Amino acid sequence: MTDCGCEKARRDLEEYLRHEVCKTQHSDIAEHLANCAECSDEALVARTLTDVVARACKESAPEELRDLVLTRIREVQATH
Repeated sequence: MTDCGCEKARRDLEEYLRHEVCKTQHSDIAEHLANCAECSDEALVARTLTDVVARACKESAPEELRDLVLTRIREVQATH
């Protein structure tokens, strides 16, 4: 395998983290991250941010807020 380089690794990092690159690209980027501390740190930050956002998206609004929003939507719909 050949090292893909920092520019390519950073350009394709998001797709790599979502497993949206082909196996060859995945292997090349993984190899680069294993050998480049700077890119590896960037990948860790991106992965952590992605995980935090994913967890936040799974949370639901409190029931009172949900009811208030739905009531307001119905009021707006009724007047239009």
